[in-house]
Amino acid sequence: MGYWQPGTQYNNGDVVTYQGCDYKIIQPHRSQSDWAPDLTPALWGKMQGGGGGYGYNNSDCSSGQSQQTYQPPPQPQQPYQPPQPQQPPPPQYSYGNDNKPPQNQQPQQPQQPQKHDSDSEGEGKSSKKAWLIGGGIAAGAALLGAAGVAIHKHNEHEKEEAEWIDRADRRTRQFYNNGPTSPCTWVLNRGKSIPQGAIVVGQEHSWTLYIGRAFHKGSITPGKASDVFKKGAVIGYAHDEVHKDTYEILLGDMNGLKWVDTSGKLNVHALGKTPVDGGVDADGTPLYVARAQHKGVYHPGKCSEKLKAAFIPYDGGEVEVSNYQVLCYA
Repeated sequence: MGYWQPGTQYNNGDVVTYQGCDYKIIQPHRSQSDWAPDLTPALWGKMQGGGGGYGYNNSDCSSGQSQQTYQPPPQPQQPYQPPQPQQPPPPQYSYGNDNKPPQNQQPQQPQQPQKHDSDSEGEGKSSKKAWLIGGGIAAGAALLGAAGVAIHKHNEHEKEEAEWIDRADRRTRQFYNNGPTSPCTWVLNRGKSIPQGAIVVGQEHSWTLYIGRAFHKGSITPGKASDVFKKGAVIGYAHDEVHKDTYEILLGDMNGLKWVDTSGKLNVHALGKTPVDGGVDADGTPLYVARAQHKGVYHPGKCSEKLKAAFIPYDGGEVEVSNYQVLCYA
């Protein structure tokens, strides 16, 4: 039995631990970033008894022995309201705001943020997910031509994005109503307001950089968020910088997390720690949260076992950085 991981083939008889609970497989499958056991009851059945977890209690599971125990705040008096543009929900539960910018950055004079010219949501190359490639697509291409395939792909991406928003909204409601069950949680956000408890990655000029992720062309890609960006979040995709007003932002407690040094193509097993799930590429490859220095400042971005380095969105494009850190559970 081990911890649940995205991008892993699970078969009959497998048992995993996720957020302090043990789950037994119901339907064999290859896991994806947003198919966590607590969100997919058709794939996983929750087992009675304790689980390993990350030292955080779950009201439905007994955690057994662990290195630390997280005590959630008192129950909320008001139900969670979905976030609205420019006005995220007032947190009823949150993490301790012990996050501070890294101390080894070069000081910079405050100045106006650079304007990003690229808002290329409709540009750049993209890959199809494996389950979209098949005879139906090929037959459609033969009958309808390139235009028909493009329309089909666009419609599929719209459907996938709607499903991602629905999952993110349910996860956000659960967090604000019941409190955290692990050291970090992705919550849905819209616009430029940053919710309490967002993990600080760096300080660029006079503004703070946080960890965000968003759906784009069949992927869920980690990037950065800040109240100075024109839409709230920025991701890198196919060497372009893409601005997003609907995105997820990572809240967390750095007492339960750790930045682990690495370089080049990511080797997850060599980290010695479990990396935080960052998303999934359009081809199904799991993506993880990276931070890398560029011009003396830590920027959040993405890394994976296929990318040759970490990539951070910056100044209209993406910057490749060989030496970087991966966000992991402590």
